[in-house]
Amino acid sequence: MAILIVGLILFLGVHSVRIVADGWRTRTLARVGEMRWKGIYTAVSLVGFALVVWGFVLARRDAHLLYVPAVAWKHANALFTLVAFVLFAAAKVPGNHFKMALGHPQAFGVVIWSIGHLLSTGMLHDVVLFGSFGVWAAAAFWAGRVRDRRAGTTYPAGTWRGDAKVLAGGLVIWALFAFWLHAWLIGVKPFG
Repeated sequence: MAILIVGLILFLGVHSVRIVADGWRTRTLARVGEMRWKGIYTAVSLVGFALVVWGFVLARRDAHLLYVPAVAWKHANALFTLVAFVLFAAAKVPGNHFKMALGHPQAFGVVIWSIGHLLSTGMLHDVVLFGSFGVWAAAAFWAGRVRDRRAGTTYPAGTWRGDAKVLAGGLVIWALFAFWLHAWLIGVKPFG
């Protein structure tokens, strides 16, 4: 569990700089340059991510049950995850109502993803992983909205065509992940 926690601290820590120290980030970026900043950010992120994956694998071997989720929540997680993938797509596809309304749909999607997984799993390592990402994403979403208000940021108007692309893209990626990639990468079949 310690390796998982260290990985989460590194990965989510570097991704939290803008949440907790946006001014410092801006000054440091100006001082060291964008390429060096991105290099350090990427290196710390990759090390953190590798530790999260390794730590999660190790923690699954010595699993501790915290609660038993209802079967209905296990099935509902598919819906939570579908919504999350649609919101991930909304962050990348221009001109959609999701981006216009939320501003930061990917962070909001991570919150939805983590809630679904917390409701459908009950092991300590799951709660640590999904809970950490959920808390971080909620803070990132909130901080992004505060920055937007301060800067007077508005997002382009959404179109139904943009929404259709978001829905189609999110559904396709969700289906690929749910029916194939999740089992291959994580070792768990969501519908198995």
